[in-house]
Amino acid sequence: MPSPADALPILDVDGLSVRLGKMDQNIVDNVSFTLAPGQTLCVVGESGCGKSLTALALMGLLQSPPLSISGGTARLGGEDLLSMQPADFREIRGGRMAMIFQEPMTSLNPGLRIGEQIAESVRRHKGVSRAAARNRALEMLRRVRIPAPEKRLDEYPHQLSGGMRQRAMIAMALANDPELLIADEPTTALDVTIQAQILDLMRVLQSETGAAMIMITHDLGVVAEMADKVAVMYGGHIVEAGSVERIFTDPQHPYTIGLMSSMPSLGRRQDRLVTVPGVVPQPGAMPKGCRFATRCPFRTEACETVPVLRPCGEGHEVACIHAPLENLAARDLRETGT
Repeated sequence: MPSPADALPILDVDGLSVRLGKMDQNIVDNVSFTLAPGQTLCVVGESGCGKSLTALALMGLLQSPPLSISGGTARLGGEDLLSMQPADFREIRGGRMAMIFQEPMTSLNPGLRIGEQIAESVRRHKGVSRAAARNRALEMLRRVRIPAPEKRLDEYPHQLSGGMRQRAMIAMALANDPELLIADEPTTALDVTIQAQILDLMRVLQSETGAAMIMITHDLGVVAEMADKVAVMYGGHIVEAGSVERIFTDPQHPYTIGLMSSMPSLGRRQDRLVTVPGVVPQPGAMPKGCRFATRCPFRTEACETVPVLRPCGEGHEVACIHAPLENLAARDLRETGT
């Protein structure tokens, strides 16, 4: 049986760009990646780097105006999502592709029972009877391991705990067996124990359904646990991409190295946590060339050229003119004579 990496891509994103109003610069710029069935891509980076905007663009949920797609394609099973008419997109969204949002309390309708909200999605995309849709909703609540699902089916969102609301969101997203699942920070608002349960649940359900998954997160622990592939974003660009093993064992972009170094470790702390100096530039005020240049310890005049993703080992790409950084370190040693 072929591995997910060997399968044909279910999602092929090429040059996706998003613009805010009449700004000259794209706030998401030239984002490209592929995703095979059963594969998980974790998109990681600081707040404001473009992770969620990329997801909303793929789901056709950008607030337009002021946001708009300014370039690129995104093909789900060969169909270009970005050129679809809104009515056609509604047939796909919630059916072939679905999204789990960060805060379920603001995503669920507070005036509808949990079972009604799941059943509504099933009826919309499957065209089944009310009774069949309700049975499917009950089945999904059981699958996501909500206690007493028969009772929870007729309860309102405010009657459920945060963890149960997130499970209900997962049930709704998977009710129509989507080919692609996008999860935007699905465990951020939950305590550590519930986070672990939700991640385990998502991993099991994904293995059962074979869905491809994009998980958006800033938590490198989640990345290590869930990812097959990783895309590191900064300033609307993907600055490094590759297998989870390559990214964690041999990071090559200075920003990725900064993120790795800022992770707290277990045990007795000897030194202060490492931080990435500076702040993310505001949209429309990105530096010329490399958008990380103002915060990079390796910057040179050559960084005024926009870097593109290029191979840096098997299954590993980086957008830095200085990579591989081992060569840069060796050069500095030669120049200083140390």
